[in-house]
Amino acid sequence: MTPVNSDASHQLQLLAPEGLQAQISTWLQQDAQRRHALQVCRAVLTSLNISDWYIAAGFVRNLVWDKLHHIALQPLNDIDVIYWCDTDVSVARDRAIEAELRRQVDLPWSVKNQARMHLNNNDPAYLSCLDAMSYWPEMQTAVGVKLVNMSVGTISTDRVNGTVDNTANLQLNNNVATDAKLNSNIALTSSSTFCVLSYGDEIKVDAVFGLIRLFSLCLNANPKCDISVFKSRIVQKKWLSRYPKLTLVSDPFLLSQ
Repeated sequence: MTPVNSDASHQLQLLAPEGLQAQISTWLQQDAQRRHALQVCRAVLTSLNISDWYIAAGFVRNLVWDKLHHIALQPLNDIDVIYWCDTDVSVARDRAIEAELRRQVDLPWSVKNQARMHLNNNDPAYLSCLDAMSYWPEMQTAVGVKLVNMSVGTISTDRVNGTVDNTANLQLNNNVATDAKLNSNIALTSSSTFCVLSYGDEIKVDAVFGLIRLFSLCLNANPKCDISVFKSRIVQKKWLSRYPKLTLVSDPFLLSQ
């Protein structure tokens, strides 16, 4: 395994997290399908009084990697919707939410209540969506986005054990200025125009391990997770052939397994 390019990593570390969040927000707004998915997901989960939710994993990760590789966006083979609600942890409820999402828009939805998923993974009980993501096999996958409306005073009540990237809600009107600063540092694909969401709507970006690793085009195993799961997912997902700029990170945890 080759170490990550230290110059590229250092360059990314000079960027404020808000700049990377703003870049993701802009890309999401430019993607009509992803933007619509966020709007529908917010509507359905809000109707169920579920506030702790995200569209996570490849929905964001692949978008970033596609853009940084300057290739056409990969099709959305599944849309991972996660939520945390301990009042009903049945699989039937997840299927009912999937059915309603699919009724609204025919996309490959996959819905899982994280208040139950620790049982599948033999982990301690998850306290929130962010806590659940902190156990996912790759650090780069532990990123989620959601649509919030700040005009009604939305307050995040997410809790997580450990360090979480401090991701404030993004003011869409400030994105262009922030993106300009971002693009002057690294070669990203962006545009000075994008579709503005409804009044008061903002895209919230939360990354448990921060966004630097994701934008650095590296793959880090999560020490909380079985390394064999990480290795099998690399093969199964074919990330290294699909995204040739990706680098597996050499670290003591990986080398000792």
